[in-house]
Amino acid sequence: MIKIRQKTVRLLSMLLLGMAMTTIVSQSMAAGHDIRGIKPQGGTTFNLYAFPFNMNLPDGSSMHMWGFGDMNGGANASHPEGNGYSLPQYPAPTLIVNEGDTITINVTNFGVPEPVSMVIAGHKANAVGGTPGLVTRQAGLNDTVAYTFTASNPGTYLYHSMGGVNPGLHSEMGLVGALIVRPTGFDSAGNRIAYGATTEYEQEFLYLLSEMDPDIHVQMERGHYSHFTNSDRHAAIWFVNGRVFPDLFQGDYNPLFPHQPYQSLSLSHAGDRVLVRTVNTGHDSHPFHFHGENLRFIARDGRLLSSDGGVTPDLGRSDNTLNSAPKQTVDMIWTWTGKDLNWDIYGPVATNGCTDSDHNMLDDATGAACHDNICIDVNPVDGFDDVNHEYCADHGKAIPVSLPGVQDLTLGGWWSGSPFLGDTGDLPPGEGGLNPFGGYFLVWHSHAEKELTTWDIFPGGSLSTMVVVPPYVPIQ
Repeated sequence: MIKIRQKTVRLLSMLLLGMAMTTIVSQSMAAGHDIRGIKPQGGTTFNLYAFPFNMNLPDGSSMHMWGFGDMNGGANASHPEGNGYSLPQYPAPTLIVNEGDTITINVTNFGVPEPVSMVIAGHKANAVGGTPGLVTRQAGLNDTVAYTFTASNPGTYLYHSMGGVNPGLHSEMGLVGALIVRPTGFDSAGNRIAYGATTEYEQEFLYLLSEMDPDIHVQMERGHYSHFTNSDRHAAIWFVNGRVFPDLFQGDYNPLFPHQPYQSLSLSHAGDRVLVRTVNTGHDSHPFHFHGENLRFIARDGRLLSSDGGVTPDLGRSDNTLNSAPKQTVDMIWTWTGKDLNWDIYGPVATNGCTDSDHNMLDDATGAACHDNICIDVNPVDGFDDVNHEYCADHGKAIPVSLPGVQDLTLGGWWSGSPFLGDTGDLPPGEGGLNPFGGYFLVWHSHAEKELTTWDIFPGGSLSTMVVVPPYVPIQ
């Protein structure tokens, strides 16, 4: 029998960290996590505005930014957490549309000192209003430009402003975001696919990578608009979804970060197919490394890596590190299985008093954590338990090492006190507390050491995490 101790205290600690995206609402599985964003009003129209703001950093300083905000105040947010959210933000609102839809993005410039525009990578947009600009029409102060395009192909895309006399400055200042085009037939409750039937997934997360040169932002705040040149630019802060470590763990729409609504903490169950959508909105490449398992790269810049006309990603490849190029998007699928560890990830099986007929790792009668003596591999026959995805060949195997005592360990906040998934153990006072569900923490991070700092202080920057949680923890 797996023990669960001190769960209430640890749950409180985790909630204080903003990890409220995992909430025990029932013992049944939730549909899964979707990327946060906004959907078009009436299925056709986004109304965005551009405005300057100051953004928080974890050392207590702030950065002057130019950002897009949702003029409709989150009325069509993709998740209830986004209802009522209308501030200018970094990154810009993630726009979520359906394949085949004709979409209009109205952009009004309420305060950015340079004319702003809208470039939607992979799409030809017809622009109406404003004045002619470098690559499309642009909106000066209090002007509005309407950009209309057809979302012809599913996938992940970048959008950004490219107006004014300094190409690149608007991305540096924050006028960038992601566009997600759902494929025909997508259903968040019953048919979660990225491109087609061969790209099913259970969980979906966005990793929008970027970097900034703080000196440029100081110059723009002082009104020195001509002081930007790409040749002098030297990035010193690195972001995932507009936040840096540890802020990026603190929950979506956390009021502590009023202009940075998106977190980048990912969660999964064993066996879940996790769709990882990456967007590099910056000017530099970012090597991003994913621990735990290799990913299957399935698409780049909104196009399936396919030789059969887009039916299957047969040209995809397996890798554990993405060398993300500037303005490039890459979609990948990741699955953690625990296969071949040669020990039972759920720990010793119960010898009595445990009945778990639905194999969700909870006793049918009491709801207590439970690991019975059966591993059922029937549908499909793939070597794993049909519900909790335990690798049946390792079922009941003891961990093949002698575990050191607590007194011989240097403990971290995310150590649950046990090596088993879903288990927790006794810890000294003041230790642990950030892992109440006994999850496995796998670091997902930049592989460039400098990008793991903020103001040259480690840890910081692009340091994120995937947490594998036990099957009875719904992910929303």
